[in-house]
Amino acid sequence: MDVAETFASLMSPEGRVDPYPTYERLRAYGPVVQVGPGTYAVTGHAEAAELLRDPHVRVLEGDVRDAVMPDWRNSPALSSIARSMLRTNAPDHGRMRRLAAGAFTPRRIADLREVVAAEADLLIDAMAAASRDGTPVDFMAEFAYPLPLRVICELLGVPAVDRPLFRRWAADLTGVLEPEITEAELAVADAGATELRGYFTELVAARRREPGDDLITALVQAHDAGERLSGEELLSNLVILLVAGFETTTNLLGNGLTVLLAHPQAADALRRYPEHAPAYVDELLRYDSPVQLTTRASGAALVVGGIQLPAGSWIVLLLGAANRDPRRYPHPERFDPWRAQLNPLAFGAGPHYCLGAGLARLEAQIAFVTLLRRLPELAAAGMPRRRDRLTLRGYDNLPVALGALAPATDRDAPAGTAPGTP
Repeated sequence: MDVAETFASLMSPEGRVDPYPTYERLRAYGPVVQVGPGTYAVTGHAEAAELLRDPHVRVLEGDVRDAVMPDWRNSPALSSIARSMLRTNAPDHGRMRRLAAGAFTPRRIADLREVVAAEADLLIDAMAAASRDGTPVDFMAEFAYPLPLRVICELLGVPAVDRPLFRRWAADLTGVLEPEITEAELAVADAGATELRGYFTELVAARRREPGDDLITALVQAHDAGERLSGEELLSNLVILLVAGFETTTNLLGNGLTVLLAHPQAADALRRYPEHAPAYVDELLRYDSPVQLTTRASGAALVVGGIQLPAGSWIVLLLGAANRDPRRYPHPERFDPWRAQLNPLAFGAGPHYCLGAGLARLEAQIAFVTLLRRLPELAAAGMPRRRDRLTLRGYDNLPVALGALAPATDRDAPAGTAPGTP
């Protein structure tokens, strides 16, 4: 199997379920390798970080998409993503990002600590009630999905009664983030995008009539005050803020719990020393990243990792591989929350570093500590089912047995101290 065939195997069902062996086969060719005409894959941590921060390396704009799919503008899913901050470059990216950034400052995120802790306790109580006779519960449906959804909806100002609608719509839409998508999959993504845009069109009108203390109201007022946000940008960014606000964290919670249950000694150490939750979450992000790849295009000729990338090259940054680069992380296949150096690329780097990374980390830190303390007998209870995705890596279903339930006696969130062996 040559390098192009190895890269292509990532798109196979086996490659999507477990991409890590394929990453290592690609890594054997070097940290940056050409995998097709004008297309390069990056497995090295240093090289990926460099490219993500390089001002000449940009997200894929319309002219690049035109060469691959000339009619992409007719797709509600593709056009929604393209008009959001996720897929725009400077200066538009910075303009849109600044309008939303106020909701994700460290102070605003810290203020959500008690909200997240209370929601985690409520969801654990509900799981325990559903499992009173010992029946396993689906962790994804009962905890990993609703916790971050409730938090991002609270920030945005989405009414609680509408929140159950979003899981399917978001799952459908995010199919367009995959490296390859069939016409049938695109039709499903378009349906999800249409539903989400229709929902937010109605909610924007409602916020114009009755403003609230939420991000939707702030973005609506920014749009109505002038030219800082077009109508299409308003809808597209609301869709992205909602979807990105829970999809990545949902996957982090599912992937992370699976790892912790497979490493009971590490889980017990976190149960006893919750102040080390920040280090645990960063290692979970490194070990099995909820976002496995992102794509860029080079606006100028570059030399990275000893390889020359011509201007216009298509670059596939394999974040999941970079997070297991042995040059950066000795014995990367080991789950080791006591590593001296983390800083995984799970949330990207540079100008497109995930706006909600701090919130996702807070949610995961609180969630894992609360789950382990309140459910000391928590265990896997059957075969989980992975999503058939590569870019957004997570579970569709993750059955768990709860065992005994401890009371919510305290809500001490992780202190955020430096990691060290307990």
